[in-house]
Amino acid sequence: MITLTRLNGKSFTLNALYIEQVQSFPDTTITLVSGTKIVVCETEEIVKERVHTFYQSIGLIGCRLREEVDEDE
Repeated sequence: MITLTRLNGKSFTLNALYIEQVQSFPDTTITLVSGTKIVVCETEEIVKERVHTFYQSIGLIGCRLREEVDEDE
């Protein structure tokens, strides 16, 4: 779950597993798999970071070790 802020200033918690896409129109608009659209104050990049952190916290994605990144370069 990630915490976001609606344009009216009210915060809410969203299950990030239901996010289909995030776009900037210029307001950040989140489209859920149900087709529901939610406009939030956070930038697209902040939403992306929070979703990534959430996915890591539930073990959906791992984190690469720094050594692995160095070897790839």
